[in-house]
Amino acid sequence: MTEHPLVSITGVSKVFLTRRGLFQAGREHRALDDVTLHVRRGETVGLVGESGSGKTTIARILLGLLAPTTGSVQFDGIDVHAANSMTLRALRRRMQLVFQDATGSLNPRVTVGDAIREPVMVHGLHTGAALADHVAALFEDVGLDPALTSKYPHELSGGQRQRVAIARALSVQPELLVLDEPVSALDVSIQAQVLNLLADLRERHGLTYLFIAHDLAVVRHLCDAVVVMYRGRIVETGDRTALFADPKHPYTAALLSTVPGSERLESRPARSDEAGDAGASGCPYVGVCGHPERDARCRTERPVLRPTASARQVACHHGGNDV
Repeated sequence: MTEHPLVSITGVSKVFLTRRGLFQAGREHRALDDVTLHVRRGETVGLVGESGSGKTTIARILLGLLAPTTGSVQFDGIDVHAANSMTLRALRRRMQLVFQDATGSLNPRVTVGDAIREPVMVHGLHTGAALADHVAALFEDVGLDPALTSKYPHELSGGQRQRVAIARALSVQPELLVLDEPVSALDVSIQAQVLNLLADLRERHGLTYLFIAHDLAVVRHLCDAVVVMYRGRIVETGDRTALFADPKHPYTAALLSTVPGSERLESRPARSDEAGDAGASGCPYVGVCGHPERDARCRTERPVLRPTASARQVACHHGGNDV
């Protein structure tokens, strides 16, 4: 019997109502459009795409911080948005979020040691001497001197603050870490250290990662599988090695052309506001697509995510042969 995925996001859409003014009618903004995504236990899935493609919205819906307009989210077989408060509290211990900006996610008036103690006490995991030992062990686990527990966030470097944020996420012994651009605010040399730390922690603690990023070089270093998003839709998924070697969607190819050292000749990926809107009936990328086989079908029929002969899923009419 095949084990069910740890995370199953099925047919999720999210529509926000934005207002232009006090006396003007609101306008709907579809942040996510029929997104289906599965993450297996022990896997690291990279979620990539331009700013505004819906990556963080997916993370918030997965963690129960935002309700989907349609669709369902399951964590280890439990419906996150149908769970009662007690079940949801237990679920939130099992899945934790690491933010992009550790400075903003840490209370400047609380020592970093107390920032880690708080979630442990809230969930009733340790008290007294056991709590102190647990916090010290967490600091060592992320490569920090336990003597730093008495420091405030502003007394630490950016890399140290991000390590504290990772330690706080690990403090309640989760199974899934949602990493939302966790190294993009760090210097390049520090990025490599934190990425190596994340890889090491994954192995030592048997963690599962949903890694949100726009930097494909980072994704290539850490992730097993890659999910590419464009304007709230998934346009390609696949194994990291295969996807980097032979992207099937023209948007994926354009993204890969921005990776340092790439020999691809595609132009930079177009932003959503440059691509125009093909409407519900056409491909959202058609206005800037450079695929040599682009045709009238691309303007009149919206492509769906489908499996291809290369063990990939691609939302493109010309993105590879069907299985």
